[in-house]
Amino acid sequence: MSAASDLVETENLRHDVDAALERHLAGLVDEVAATGPGTTAMTDQVSSLLEGGKRLRAAFCYWSFRAHGGASHGAARDAVVRVGAALELFQAAALLHDDVMDASDTRRGRPTAHRVFEARHVAQRWTGEAERFGTAAAILLGDLCLVACHREAASALDALDAPVSRAARDLFDAMTSEVVVGQYLDMLVQAEPWGEDPAADEERARLVLRAKSARYSVERPLMLGAVLAGATSDRVDAIGAAGLPLGEAFQLRDDLLGVFGDPAVTGKPAGDDLREGKRTVLIARTLAHGDDDARRLVTKHLGDPRLTDDDVATLRAAIVASGAVAGVETLIDDLAAAGMSALAAADLDPRGREVLQGLARAAVVRAA
Repeated sequence: MSAASDLVETENLRHDVDAALERHLAGLVDEVAATGPGTTAMTDQVSSLLEGGKRLRAAFCYWSFRAHGGASHGAARDAVVRVGAALELFQAAALLHDDVMDASDTRRGRPTAHRVFEARHVAQRWTGEAERFGTAAAILLGDLCLVACHREAASALDALDAPVSRAARDLFDAMTSEVVVGQYLDMLVQAEPWGEDPAADEERARLVLRAKSARYSVERPLMLGAVLAGATSDRVDAIGAAGLPLGEAFQLRDDLLGVFGDPAVTGKPAGDDLREGKRTVLIARTLAHGDDDARRLVTKHLGDPRLTDDDVATLRAAIVASGAVAGVETLIDDLAAAGMSALAAADLDPRGREVLQGLARAAVVRAA
């Protein structure tokens, strides 16, 4: 099967999604610039963040549309492409807020937005706290992207028949609410006691990854594509049943990469998730199955932003020795198999099914 980049290029999808994003951003630049001087720094940062994305969410939506009988040209196809652009704008909003909450320094090999605005404050020798300015600017930028995604989706759906438009709008709105609540659940997990009941910890970590990432990364885009093709509720539910386990596997792969990924590929420092203290299934399984030394190491050092590369290497070794990595890999395989089985059983156009299967594999087996 072709690589993910090739699949996203198929039927000119990446080009068309990028063109839709460029059109929306052009209008946004004019609107923002007219508001007052100095404001185009916001849209410059949005453009930077949107560059180079995988466009997997847009691709899942589009190829679900095609797999459910949607045409490769026409008004409905144009609407699906624009909904794909809205999904990319929503991801940008989620990443901006996530980076602030995690105090991340880099994203895709570049400084995160709050660090960019913090550095701008320092360089201009403005008054007040540079860090606070950067944080506030990034939050507002995330809000701007959230507004943009809803505007793009609404404009796209206005061109469709009312029943399809209404169903897609309801699903899109539910997706955005889920992610916001998922972000809160993530904060709650970070704040609540951890390590006393590893099985409960793992279930809480999985609840977070489903709400915060799995649904909007795979399940909801697949369901949106089906709705936009006019699929029956049974077929929409069937593609959703494939999407949720695939979305879980996608996020679990992200969690592994956050600890073991190559910085040259991921664009983030090695072991960044350990410094940020992310409480994931990987960490829950380390605490559940590691020896006393491993548990002490994790309890003491998880969330320490001063961890050296040697500290990270020591923690990694303990995580591997606990069997947590092998266990999460097995869980990824099981979830991916369940998702693939559901795709195979769903009532889909053969070509669309083939591309969706390729996209699913690319989402689960990746290095960034």
